[in-house]
Amino acid sequence: MDGNKLSYRLQKVAEYVPADSRLADIGSDHAYLPAYLALKGKINFGIAGEVVKGPFQNAQNEIKKENLQEIIDVRLADGLAAVELSDEINVVTICGMGGPLICQILEEGKAKLANHPRLVLQPNVGEKNVREWLVANNYQIIAEDVLEEDRHIYEIIVAEFVDAKAELTAKELEFGPYLMKEKNEVFKHKWQKELDKIETVRVQLEKAKEKPVAKLEYLDEQVKLIEGVLND
Repeated sequence: MDGNKLSYRLQKVAEYVPADSRLADIGSDHAYLPAYLALKGKINFGIAGEVVKGPFQNAQNEIKKENLQEIIDVRLADGLAAVELSDEINVVTICGMGGPLICQILEEGKAKLANHPRLVLQPNVGEKNVREWLVANNYQIIAEDVLEEDRHIYEIIVAEFVDAKAELTAKELEFGPYLMKEKNEVFKHKWQKELDKIETVRVQLEKAKEKPVAKLEYLDEQVKLIEGVLND
């Protein structure tokens, strides 16, 4: 398997998986990510977890095709139910889902995180939800990335367990502590699109016979917040 088979967004995720890892990839999408990492010699063991029969079979076929059955175990299970503590997983990847679903998977599978693996998460919406879950569960964000592929914007959030509670400001929860510092072109594009969306909503609300004053004030605050970050 060459890197061309792996989407750009998953190649970026792969960069945050340390060498010699034991990986659980939840919602594994043909097991492309664990297969790629195994062939690169970056993981010693991998689990490709799928909850639906069709994708599970696709993942099995991919692992057989690449002759990786000794390294990667494809499991049919819901979320982190695919993982046993005896697997000694030290990296969990969950990619290409909404933030609320990622949080649900982490919350429902919290017992499977007892060994405190690194979390490499790639929400396509609801990133704030993910950061809130991480803070509430003593995970500190150590790296972030934002990229665009096929007209979708994805954020990558990498976090590790810490003994003390990791605090983030309201602004950092919304925009990402690393992303708002770096402010790369994709970040600017994402939040400019958000400003455009808010403006469209404002125009519609202004036309209402009875203006929803509280809603308009909230949108004005959001505009100020986003512009403040973009222009800082």
